[in-house]
Amino acid sequence: MIAIVNSGIANVRSVQKGFESTGFSARIIEDPRDLKEGIRAVVLPGVGAFKGGMDYLGKQGFLEPLLQWIEAGRPLLDICLGFQLLCAESEEFGLHQGLAIFPGRVKRFPQGLKVPHMGWNSVHLEKRIPLLEGIPEASYFYFVHSYYLESPDSSFVAATTEYGTSFPSVICRENVYATQFHPEKSQKLGLQILKNFGGLLQ
Repeated sequence: MIAIVNSGIANVRSVQKGFESTGFSARIIEDPRDLKEGIRAVVLPGVGAFKGGMDYLGKQGFLEPLLQWIEAGRPLLDICLGFQLLCAESEEFGLHQGLAIFPGRVKRFPQGLKVPHMGWNSVHLEKRIPLLEGIPEASYFYFVHSYYLESPDSSFVAATTEYGTSFPSVICRENVYATQFHPEKSQKLGLQILKNFGGLLQ
């Protein structure tokens, strides 16, 4: 069973339907106590502001259980804002600390670019990882975001995208995966990514 954390700032039902359409059972949870026996992977989706996302996870008691989940080597997939929450910090509406699983700062796109970066854009593969199995180079996925990760360390970057600047669009480290785009909104190839993540449990 895959647990989808209801962050209060995402359409978690669309993520759940995406997994179900690829043959994997997924359950939406709102309480960290539901991360119990039978849950084999966790998904953290989100849209909106960084501070709001961190505050919500803290209020609901998810921060420490998520860190423990990661430390235990269990699979985690973060989507859009969930991607950004894994980073060390964000400058969105002031400087705020994230989960610090990945180094770097989440920054606003440079002036002159239309924000949010919304719509379909291509993803360029930097290295092959299980999450991207069967995904061709320069495939298109659906994005909605105004901030991006800038990091001095590129070792965890699996794919990048160009929008005024080159930014990480897929990152991974051991059991932790994250996509800046929305796989649940990215049609066939997006479902392939969800299927690949579910396949980690087999």
